[in-house]
Amino acid sequence: MYEFEASLDIIGINPFVFVPEHILDTIFQDAGRDKGPIPIKGYVNENPYTQTLVRFKGSWRLYINMKMLPASPKRIGEIITVSIGYNPTESILDIPADLMEALSENSKANAIFLELPPYLKKEIIRYISALKTPASRAENIRRAIGFLLGENRFIGRNPL
Repeated sequence: MYEFEASLDIIGINPFVFVPEHILDTIFQDAGRDKGPIPIKGYVNENPYTQTLVRFKGSWRLYINMKMLPASPKRIGEIITVSIGYNPTESILDIPADLMEALSENSKANAIFLELPPYLKKEIIRYISALKTPASRAENIRRAIGFLLGENRFIGRNPL
């Protein structure tokens, strides 16, 4: 783990900190790459987190969400203590049973789902997993299948 202090900044509606270059270089070495999202873990003001380090508009940024730092959008300008390190453990999400059932009932949608890039599969799985009521899960699974088949928008994305 590498530790630094940084001022919380914002781009759009997203609070973030810049990671110092020397720490970035070490994380890139640990990860064996310096492109694409890089899984990391660490602490923000002693609160543990797992996150992805991403490059946006030419700069690597560590986005600070409200789980990492409560009320983070209201704390812009605050100096926070961040520890960060490469997270070699791949997070694997279980596909919810009702989504798996819907995919098994539609072989075309299932084939498309299996060919999706990992980030998009993960986004769909996380979205469905976070829904609370059976009615909203059923409706959104229906929309997800339609999205895979190119029939409608889903998770803010145009049909495939």
